[in-house]
Amino acid sequence: MEIPASREVVLNNMSNAPLHDPTAAPLAGAKTEVKTTTCYMCACRCGIRVHLRDGGNGPEVRYIEGNPDHPLNKGILCAKGSSGIMKQYSPARLTQPLRRKAGSARGAGEFEPISWDETFDILSKRLGELRATDPKKFALFTGRDQMQALTGLFARQFGTPNYAAHGGFCSVNMAAGMIYTIGGSFWEFGGPDLERAKLFVMIGTAEDHHSNPLKASLSKFKRDGGRFIAINPIRTGYAAIADEWIPIKPGTDGALILAIIRELIALGLFDRDFVSRYTNGGQLVNQDPASDEFGLMMRNPEGELHNPLRPHNFFWWDRHSDAPVADHTEGTDPRLFGSYSMPDGTAVKPAFQLLEERVRECTPEWASAITGIPAATIRSLAHEMGMTARDQKIELPIAWTDWWGKKHNKVTGNPVAFHAMRGLAAHSNGFQTIRALAILMSLLGTIDRPGGFRHKAPYPRAVPPAARPPKGPASIKPNTPLDAPPLGWPESPEDLCVDDAGEPVRIDKGFSWEYPLSAHGLMHNVITNAWRGDPYPIDTLMLFMANMAWNSSMNTSEARRMLADKGADGQYKIPYIVVCDTFQSEMTAFADLILPDTTYLERHDVMSILDRPISEYDGPCDSVRVPVLPPKGECRPFQEVLVELAGRLKLPAFTTPDGGRKYKGYTDFIVHYETAPGSGIGFLSGWRGTDGEKSLRGEPNPNQWEMYAANNCVHHYTMPPEIQYMRNWNDGYMDWAQEVGLRRDHDPIIIHLYSEFIQRFRLAAQGKGEGRKPPERLRARVERFFDPLPFWYEPLEVQASDRDAFPLAAVTQRPMAMYHSWDSQNAWLRQIHAHNYLHVNTKTALAAGIGDGDWMWVESMWGKVRCMCRHSESVEPGTVWTWNAIGKSKGAWALADDANESEKGFLLNHLISEELPAGADGTRKSNSDPITGQAGWYDVRVRIRKADAGEPEQSFPQFGSVPALPGTTPKTPRWRAWFAGRVASEGESS
Repeated sequence: MEIPASREVVLNNMSNAPLHDPTAAPLAGAKTEVKTTTCYMCACRCGIRVHLRDGGNGPEVRYIEGNPDHPLNKGILCAKGSSGIMKQYSPARLTQPLRRKAGSARGAGEFEPISWDETFDILSKRLGELRATDPKKFALFTGRDQMQALTGLFARQFGTPNYAAHGGFCSVNMAAGMIYTIGGSFWEFGGPDLERAKLFVMIGTAEDHHSNPLKASLSKFKRDGGRFIAINPIRTGYAAIADEWIPIKPGTDGALILAIIRELIALGLFDRDFVSRYTNGGQLVNQDPASDEFGLMMRNPEGELHNPLRPHNFFWWDRHSDAPVADHTEGTDPRLFGSYSMPDGTAVKPAFQLLEERVRECTPEWASAITGIPAATIRSLAHEMGMTARDQKIELPIAWTDWWGKKHNKVTGNPVAFHAMRGLAAHSNGFQTIRALAILMSLLGTIDRPGGFRHKAPYPRAVPPAARPPKGPASIKPNTPLDAPPLGWPESPEDLCVDDAGEPVRIDKGFSWEYPLSAHGLMHNVITNAWRGDPYPIDTLMLFMANMAWNSSMNTSEARRMLADKGADGQYKIPYIVVCDTFQSEMTAFADLILPDTTYLERHDVMSILDRPISEYDGPCDSVRVPVLPPKGECRPFQEVLVELAGRLKLPAFTTPDGGRKYKGYTDFIVHYETAPGSGIGFLSGWRGTDGEKSLRGEPNPNQWEMYAANNCVHHYTMPPEIQYMRNWNDGYMDWAQEVGLRRDHDPIIIHLYSEFIQRFRLAAQGKGEGRKPPERLRARVERFFDPLPFWYEPLEVQASDRDAFPLAAVTQRPMAMYHSWDSQNAWLRQIHAHNYLHVNTKTALAAGIGDGDWMWVESMWGKVRCMCRHSESVEPGTVWTWNAIGKSKGAWALADDANESEKGFLLNHLISEELPAGADGTRKSNSDPITGQAGWYDVRVRIRKADAGEPEQSFPQFGSVPALPGTTPKTPRWRAWFAGRVASEGESS
């Protein structure tokens, strides 16, 4: 390859010349400009300014910086965001639709280019036939996308229940555990108010979540004298600057939290006023075991329902009159402790009494034996939390009125803030653990108050939110949309998606008796179930941003085998696989049809309040992406593909009454779509109304995209101060939220310390009452796990493991500098992490005879990997860990076959299984939380040993290399790691 002379000089002088001379004149004729859009190098979604230069061959990215006028990141940008330039110019970019060559095997990576017209013809014909016959044979599962309102709408309109995103693999326990308790959750929908907190406790959080805003908030919090405690098996990232690191054994967090709750109650260090007025702690619970309503709240048949869907006719036992009264009756105060008898003789107890009884035996000594944390430390934690909440109260001079009509002349707060994420969620006991955390936060009186946990729009929502999934086979009809969204929040067994025998209707078995509250589906079980044909075979599986042949699967080697496996008839067990991605990943080799997606710099996109917004504590906030570059090659945004396909398939929401196309494309769809005709509510909340003068609710505005682009691609509505706090019970907020469409109902959102919704499933398993009952084989399982009060149990895989043979816990987490597979092929970020190690406590490693840097074997009951060891004092002795998704399979991501990512990097997923060992009846259940279906991928047990002398210094397992896909440019100049834009383009054309 001939190198241009001007570049040859630069290359020859790299050792003594700067890579960039900021004083040099630009290239002759070069035009520069700056455009704003939204980053997509992680899920943070910061505002960015992209510097472009056009030297005659079109615009090229020269530099990406944070946008100082954006409310989320305020100009801060991390290494990932700055490195978006190398994502744009990645040699692994897919550039054209591809079809697997006839006669070639899945996984071999042999493809031929086809046109988009032919691509749409293939999809329209195949999917049209499925929709006309059996829509559930089409399954659409997406990875870490940010357009689930659109993909979910497409699935619903198609008529298939087989839709979900990555949440079941990621953190559905966090969402469900908190939303079923307080009406909101961490991450997009709420978080810690570090501006006013005095004590911050981070538990089970890796550094990839909400990275830039959290780093900035933590920095200010520490400078202002706040105390930061990190509870995690590993001390990395945020925890590195904690005032105190408390190492804990993975999967035991629930025991710690229950012990802290016990101490708070025993010491009287809970906020009694908050618990009495804003939780169901004072509501009376039926204690008659013979009753079909045992464990449910007592209801006053003569009381005020207010909302039949969320009745309010509950009882308190008033401590003044010593009698049952309607809850929140003026001048009454509930007893939280004791046992009572109703006038008809029914035995009752306040819900708080039942909570106290549950945690009574959860002593610090009990929790210490489980968690590895000294009992004295647990007592100290509880005392510090309780004393800080009680004695360092915050008062803001903001008057507000609660839903029951009581006027408050100020907003008060208890300044203890928490943040938690996947470390708590990714265990098969995670739902109850996170329920316990939400209850702990509530006992301290921190919910939606200054210095504690604060909601973000569109939350808080009803407990649970109003959306329900399809209820069974009757919801699925040819050429007909589903009668409900494919995902939702079951409130009772009647809301499950099961047939008359109680068996699953979805391919992932979501919303069945096996995983009733699976609000995000079970993406991790789709490949296995489809391969097995359980509960039925499917025809077409479409995957978007889901690397199911690598780090988006559990038991990766088996997943790859199943994707390519054939039945006795010689046909693939999963007949047809469509993959949409931006890059040649490990998954593309197993596709039958590949759809080339754009990068985030080449497309329109929305971060919608209907989906996953970027709201602030003080009000709703959404944002957009706008193209700053034209699409590369023949790439098309998946959003455009879905809208086009929906029009061709004549899905009702996308077509006119006469069957014509309703929308010209994705941008037109976003502008004109409304949740209901005339609702004024669409995907974007800003600049609504025909002239763009309205916010949150208003008529479609044809210039909405242009107005977002002119305003840093973001819309931020600031609520009046009097409705920014106590939103679960704030009457003014309820009025406003109902008016703008954030809430359907106007009633308070009571915190559920005790969950009668969960109790309803237990009653069904006990055979009580009318309605649906679980199949006999699942009754004991449902009865055990559907406990209305949180409890701790060992994760299911741990229970099935030989602890002597596999004494160590193993977990993965993502590094701050990378996010999923797509960043670990980034030329700049690879210089930070080119391969990963297994991090082992020094004492643990030396006891196994493994030196720092040695090659070693890690084995579980499911498989083994060979990798390199790194000694560390920042991991508790019973745990080993590694970075996720850095190890790669040869031939993927346009990396050389001898790249460190495949030669030295490894994937811990090879040691994990998506299913538990077979039970006594020979069947296998998902390795998931039995309530939500959350993947238990932090529950694996392992052992370690030093690799034998003479073994290859190469990671194991290894897979055969696949060829570069047509349209990619894997053989690129070696200076790509240093230059982008003009130089790279010239190098490619030389």
